[in-house]
Amino acid sequence: MAKKKLSYKSAVEEIESIVDKIENGEPDVDELAELVKRAASLIKECKGKLKTTEENLSETLEELE
Repeated sequence: MAKKKLSYKSAVEEIESIVDKIENGEPDVDELAELVKRAASLIKECKGKLKTTEENLSETLEELE
C-alpha cells in the first residue's frame, strides 16, 4: 500500500505531539525508540519539503527578474 504523504503542518503537529509525550515521560523504553524513529522520519520529510519550497521560490523569483 502506498504511503500517504503528510502535509508540512500535519508533520509538525505530530512532531510536537511526540515531543510532548517524551517530555511528560509517558512512553516506556520500547515506545520511546519508536517515537524517536518516527520523529526523525518526520523531521527529514519536513526538511525535504522546506528545501523544495525554497528552490521553487528561488526559481520563481529569478523568473521575475
